[in-house]
Amino acid sequence: MTTITLGQKGPAVIPLCVGTWAWGDKLFWNYGSNYGATEVEAAFKTSLDAGVNFFDTAEVYGNGLSEELLGQFIKKTSQPVQIATKFGPVPWRITGKSVSDALSASLKRLQVEQIALYQVHWPFTFLLSQETLMNALADEVKQGRIQAVGVSNYSEEQMREAHKILAARGVPLATNQVRYSLLSRQVEKKRIVSAASELGVTILAYSPLAQGLLTGKYTAQEQPAGARKFDSRFSKNGIEKIELVMSTLRKMGKKRSRTPAQVALNWLIAQNGVIPIPGAKTAKQAEENAGALGWTLSQDEVNQLELMTRPWLE
Repeated sequence: MTTITLGQKGPAVIPLCVGTWAWGDKLFWNYGSNYGATEVEAAFKTSLDAGVNFFDTAEVYGNGLSEELLGQFIKKTSQPVQIATKFGPVPWRITGKSVSDALSASLKRLQVEQIALYQVHWPFTFLLSQETLMNALADEVKQGRIQAVGVSNYSEEQMREAHKILAARGVPLATNQVRYSLLSRQVEKKRIVSAASELGVTILAYSPLAQGLLTGKYTAQEQPAGARKFDSRFSKNGIEKIELVMSTLRKMGKKRSRTPAQVALNWLIAQNGVIPIPGAKTAKQAEENAGALGWTLSQDEVNQLELMTRPWLE
């Protein structure tokens, strides 16, 4: 299977990553009610069987439970697994040592000695300067506990600053994880995507299916329950607004026996230097995500979808 290098010198990974926010999260995803450890373990195994072995987690997902579950599942397989996790720059973390301690705790929960990618979860770092933070992360690369450094939700300017501090230590900034999908293209307008390309930074696209909107699962008649029902994009109006996009995804998918979601993910992969991170909390979802790999949209189709979704640049 084709791989993509994280940044300029990072590890080579599959161009699709499994998001594990829902693994252990009760607040938004209701973990423990209609799904639990059995279902997410099935999602893990199904992903590996399909050749997808790159997983994205964070210390805050389920208060560490997402990392713990991932650690338990890794122990049960002989297949190689690549992990990306995240450091949360909360107000009481003000020293380089706090970065090192947080990483130690994540590695312990994951039951591994090294991870592929360690990311800063958000750009606002309170009393911890970017200088201290990036230098602490560069130290961890030198010590071999992380293979590459990433950031998340950084603007163009913030990404350039992080890149500059790390470059002075001979460590390239590998990734910037941002919200990016056919229905959320603001990162292009804000020049984050073009700046990343210029700097050799890989974009990790979270919410690549617009929280399920691009799966075609929701219709004007069939609206969602849970937190989504308060999101105007899932209202009757919102769903009618994307009907042309959805019918185009269906048409493109039908030619190849692919789903709208698989076409939407493939469009992101076609952007060069972009890795989508769809979530998977069941085997069925993991299988569907993996179906975005192993084929490519034509350039005409990529262009058609780009043109059609320009209203979502705003």
